[in-house]
Order: sequence, then structure tokens, then C-alpha cells
Amino acid sequence: MTEFAKQVLPVALESEMRESYLAYAMSVIVGRALPDVRDGLKPVHRRVLFAMNVLSNDYNKPYKKSARIVGDVIGKYHPHGDTAVYDTIVRMAQDFSLRYPLVDGQGNFGSIDGDSAAAMRYTEIRMEKIAHDLLADLDKETVDFSPNYDGTEHIPDVMPTRIPNLLVNGSSGIAVGMATNIPPHNLNEVIGAAIALLDNPDMDIDGLMEHIQGPDFPTAAIINGKAGIVQAYKTGRGRIYMRAKAEVIENEKSGKQTIIVSEIPYQLNKSKLIEKIAELVKEKKIEGITELRDESDKDGLRIVIELRKGEMGDVVLNNLYAQTQMQSVFGINMVALVEGQPRLLNLKEMLDAFIRHRREVVSRRTSYLLRKARDRGHILEGLAVALANIDEVIALIKSSPTSAEAKEKLLARSWLSDSVLEMLGEVGADACRPEGLDEQYGLKDKEYFLSPEQAQAILDLRLHRLTGLEHEKLINDYTELLRQIADYLDILE
Repeated sequence: MTEFAKQVLPVALESEMRESYLAYAMSVIVGRALPDVRDGLKPVHRRVLFAMNVLSNDYNKPYKKSARIVGDVIGKYHPHGDTAVYDTIVRMAQDFSLRYPLVDGQGNFGSIDGDSAAAMRYTEIRMEKIAHDLLADLDKETVDFSPNYDGTEHIPDVMPTRIPNLLVNGSSGIAVGMATNIPPHNLNEVIGAAIALLDNPDMDIDGLMEHIQGPDFPTAAIINGKAGIVQAYKTGRGRIYMRAKAEVIENEKSGKQTIIVSEIPYQLNKSKLIEKIAELVKEKKIEGITELRDESDKDGLRIVIELRKGEMGDVVLNNLYAQTQMQSVFGINMVALVEGQPRLLNLKEMLDAFIRHRREVVSRRTSYLLRKARDRGHILEGLAVALANIDEVIALIKSSPTSAEAKEKLLARSWLSDSVLEMLGEVGADACRPEGLDEQYGLKDKEYFLSPEQAQAILDLRLHRLTGLEHEKLINDYTELLRQIADYLDILE
């Protein structure tokens, strides 16, 4: 033990508590509990999807054991408990928890009755197709990456998502001193609103609500009234009242009425609801119910409540709404991270943040593709020049004792190519010019000077590329690249 470790350093309790608790609070807010407004993901969700992407665990590939994914997540990106990571994956696979599940699970992933999922060593997973859209273009320098906890890996700061996931799937979490509870929405409606906002940036929230009617929960159910939705969309906070969808059916022969419940409020445990109804009947707080059955199956939820003859189904149903969670309140609190800071957002601000993110992603992707196209076009340009002067090039190479000397001779002189000059004349001499290329290379006064990269590509050229068809294909590829470059420049402008 060092001398320093043996020392007891006095500190002021007040300042130590303030500084340490603030550091803890910010860690939870930014690194654990709140989603980013751009991709709608918390860090653990982002790391799970990234780990699956690295393992090529895509929607069109075979399933992998959940334990394999959990191991990669906690070992490389998220140094926390394996149970917490697996619970996250389970929720991402549940169609009654997420409006659009991000994980395609094979095996037991729990149920709306509250049954727990099978252990991670039994279940298998892969990404859903919609999750693939969250990661689209990740390999095209569209987002920034940061080192992981030990500096051995790099993980994306945000996903280059094509869908406004925060509104589509919602989010909930309790941080320190704040919480978030964002309801899910219909994908078509949200995309429609985003397009409308792109076309008319001055559109107000009332205009956006013509596209987004309200939340769209995975368990469906009925939202009573619109006032809470309007308040939430305009201020970021509101309360909506949800009711189970039920109908009263009368048996013509017996005259008895039956209540059929087909949808229940979001995050309501079906088994506990049935237990609560049975308890109310036993305690005689609700009269008239003779039988209660759960007939739910793979085709959907179905709770059957049979009544005594003479009992009014609507009266019993209203009592159920009043005394059980068949009617419940969903408190909307639209808090998300904007540039690393928690903010309460309204509907338009959320869509604006997504659109800004998409603009940046598309711009960075286009710049990346432009750079790659120019690099490729630069090589094709050199090959086209060489093929236009193929006899001279072959003679020059044959007369050179070494490849290094042949390369020097290729660089030492100028070359003519009518086809290349014609194409560059249409799009500009700098169309395929890579960034940072020395001024001495390229087209100058109708003469072409090869760069070292082009000269090396010519020396590496295989003999079969000298045929007439290959020459024509090269020119066609070069022409197509020039068209793509023009498109990329048009997008960036």
C-alpha cells in the first residue's frame, strides 16, 4: 500500500455530496435512462443493435443464441449486468411492448400475462427488418464513433436511422430528477407528418395533427378524448385516458348478455386484470358476473365475461371501467436528449430534430459516396487514357527493365485521349479529381498527366482487359461514374 493510500483526506461533506451526486445524475441521464431525440434509442439499445450488426445478425441471416449477443454487448460495449442486457433484448422482441419490435426472437420471450422469458441460453434472436433501417449507411461515415469503455473498440454515438424511432416506438425511463414517457405512434402517420414538415417548415402542430391522429399502442385499446393528446403534442406533457375495447353480445335463445374484451390498455398485465375482476366478484363489489374465461390464443386477446340473465352488460362494463385497470391513464412526458442535454419537447420539435439528423446523415453519406466515386473514377480515367494509347503504353512497359522505372516513364510524359477529353468536357475537368490530388496531375491544356495511383493501376492491368469489349465496358463504367458524381454534387448543392 502506498503512503498516499494510507492517508485520510478530509473533505467537506456538502461539496462532496453535491459533486458526486451531480456526476452520478448526469451519468444516469445521459448514459442510461433517456433516449436520444435523433434515433430514439438509449445507449443499451444502441449497443445491442450495433453488436448484432457487427455479428451480421441481420433479418435475412440465421438466428444466433441470445447469450452470444449478450456476451458481446457486455464484453465490448456495455460493461453492466448480463441480466439487464438480456431484459432489454427481451423487451425489444415483444410485440406487446414495442409497436414495431426491433428484435426478431425465436423461443419464449414472455407474454402479456407477465410470464418471464426463457433463459438466454435457450432463446435465439436476429434483427427485425425495421432495425436494419435504423443502422442503414452506418458504414458510410454518416455518424461519429467514440471509443468504448476500455478504448479497444469504437461504437456509434447515434444511429443513422431512416425512421423517426422516438415517435414510432416511444420510450420510457426514470432518470435522476426527471423521467420520460413517450407513447408509440403509427409509422405511416409519422412519416407522413415528417414529409409534410419538409414541404412546409412553418407548419404548426395543428397541421401536423392532421397526419398524426394520436398515439398508436401495440395493445391497441381506445383513447378517450383528444384534449390530452393536443396538450401533450403542444407542451410535451399531457394525460390520456385509455379504455379496453369491449362489446356486449346478447344470446337470443337464453337472453343472457356476454361482455367480450378484445383489447386492453398498454402495459396492463392480462392475468392480473382477470384476477382483479375475479376478486371484485368474490367481494361482491361487482354484481351479475357468473363466469370469467380467458380465451386468448395466437390469433389475439379474448376475455369472456358471462352475465346473469337480466343483468345489463353496459352497466357491468361501466363498473369494470371504474373499478379495474380496464380504464387507465397514460401520462405523457416527452423528455429526450438534445445535443447531450435533457429537454422537454413538443411534437414539432421532435420531428424537426429527426429531419435535421437525416439531413446531416444524407449529406455525410453523399460526401462519402462522392469521395469513393471520385477515387474510383480517377483510376478508370487513367485506364481509359492508357487503353486509348495502348500500343505506346505496352512499348513503354516492355522497354523498361523494372516496374518502378515503367511507372516513372508513365508519369514523365503527357497522354492524349479523345474519349476522355470529350467526357470531361461535358462534366468538367475536376469531376473525378480526388481531394488533395497534386495540381500537376490530370487534364492540362488538352493533355493528360497520369497520377502515381493511375500509373500503378495501369501496371496492374490484366491482359484480358485489353479486349475490345473490356475497353467498351470500362468506358461505360466511367461514364456511369461521371453521372453518379453529378448526382452527388447536385444533392450536396
